[in-house]
Amino acid sequence: MAIRHRLIKAAPEVVWDVLSDPDRYADWVVGTSSSRPVRGAWPRTGAAIRYQVHLGPARLSNETIVRFCDPGARLELEAHAGILGTARIAIELRPWGEYCLVIVDEHPLQGAGGKWHNFAFEALIHLRHRAMLGRLARLCEDWTGDERPTPRPAPVNAVAAETEGGT
Repeated sequence: MAIRHRLIKAAPEVVWDVLSDPDRYADWVVGTSSSRPVRGAWPRTGAAIRYQVHLGPARLSNETIVRFCDPGARLELEAHAGILGTARIAIELRPWGEYCLVIVDEHPLQGAGGKWHNFAFEALIHLRHRAMLGRLARLCEDWTGDERPTPRPAPVNAVAAETEGGT
């Protein structure tokens, strides 16, 4: 079971606003480069978004469908990943004082991911979730007032920044 959690220093409403914006999917989901709604009103049950994954020169297009939505509290997705099959991804938001505890639970459903699911595969999912929750936290914690959160660009080369007078 790939279950991971993170305390995000933002109100649950802020976290939900990011999760419920289909155009922001690629900002917090590791591996995706773009996303757009294709069916329904995201994140209502049955809605879907199409996203792209870039692997070198190859571009793969896949889809994620909302299978369950409890607005502001829980979002369950079925991610289609081509030959890897499908996975169930449940995201739960819990108020934790003034902050939000986010719990992600992912399990392969069908295809190669389900067939080859083992300890090593589970470890990769945990690493991906750690990065994904980090991205989500940055988006939500950077949100100030009525501004829409924007992703922070990752530093290309921290050593180069230091030598060029950066901090």
